Amino acid sequence: MTDPIRAEIERHLDEPDPPTTGPIGATGATPRTSRAALPRTRYDWTRAELEELLTDQPRYRVDQVWQGLHDHGTDPSEWSNVPKAVRETVAGALPSGLTPVTESVSDDGETVKWLWALADGREVETVLMHYPDRSTVCVSSQAGCAMACTFCATGQAGFDRQLTTGEILEQVVRARRRSAEVGKRLSNVVFMGMGEPFANYDRTWEAVRRIHDDLGIGARHLTLSTVGVVPGIRRLATADLPVNLAVSLHLANDRERDELVPINRRYPLAVLASACADYIEATHRRLSFEWALIDGVNDSERHAAELAAYAHPLRAHVNLIPLNPTPGYAVRGTSPQGVRDFAERLTDLGINATVRRTRGTDIDAACGQLRATHHGREPAAPSATPIAPPTRRR
Repeated sequence: MTDPIRAEIERHLDEPDPPTTGPIGATGATPRTSRAALPRTRYDWTRAELEELLTDQPRYRVDQVWQGLHDHGTDPSEWSNVPKAVRETVAGALPSGLTPVTESVSDDGETVKWLWALADGREVETVLMHYPDRSTVCVSSQAGCAMACTFCATGQAGFDRQLTTGEILEQVVRARRRSAEVGKRLSNVVFMGMGEPFANYDRTWEAVRRIHDDLGIGARHLTLSTVGVVPGIRRLATADLPVNLAVSLHLANDRERDELVPINRRYPLAVLASACADYIEATHRRLSFEWALIDGVNDSERHAAELAAYAHPLRAHVNLIPLNPTPGYAVRGTSPQGVRDFAERLTDLGINATVRRTRGTDIDAACGQLRATHHGREPAAPSATPIAPPTRRR
């Protein structure tokens, strides 16, 4: 029997990305299945390409434009030190990739979430979180997601398209400027928003490099998260920037993880562990496992024991995340006492675990929720049709 979920995942992992071209008008949205070229927006441009665009301008003028975009995150219309003709040239050739649709701010003001419209009408989300000692932005790497994790609002909504490097980078630029406006410095970037970063590896990695080189955020303050796309983990192990890796694990036995995180059917836990071990050996970086605690699904003593047995050989740190309520998913997050009990059980088993504070529940901050709420719909509930277990790849 064909497994439609697995087939959809493999299609988006295996197919080549479309090329990036010039800007597309907002009215030019294409069907979800289209392989139309991606738009080219403001932060897709490199320094060398900007110099070519402004070839008739002195070098210091190019410096001013580059600084306006990357050091200050400002729009060309705000550059009082740049001639009007140059501002118009840049604005026309380098359109913004993100148009605000809606913005939500938590009651305490410490969490901000944006819903952006892209040039072709797709939508993505970005979350900025302020803590006493740091400010972190959570960025999206795809519009939608094909991984089909059953507890995730984005996974329920399906895949639209890949994001370009510039669309990823601009999320960071916008968040950094917003942080500066309230007297805070953006210090960390996590790729834990909409989409699977390793299913869009090349553009995601170029965004990582640009965040590091052009925005000046150190590699050890950048974290890539994956649900277990093994080829991406292996590529990251050979990369030349020591960024952090987090694996969204959520279950540590194949039978249950196959259902909750369908990519496990292609890359089961043993294969994933092998890739993680090779990553640790190559990079000497600490691995993190993300575990969204779901009431009655993955929060029992057995689940803690399975997680401990899986994490211990890899010396992995575990981040426990009380699940934000997700429309279309009937199960709720583990109770606060249950979270504490699970954390204590892991500690007793010799695992270093941290309970992450739930942020932005009042503003639909979980991945994909703001988009669904804004359009007055709930993501489709997981199918009740039984799916035959697929044959695993060896």
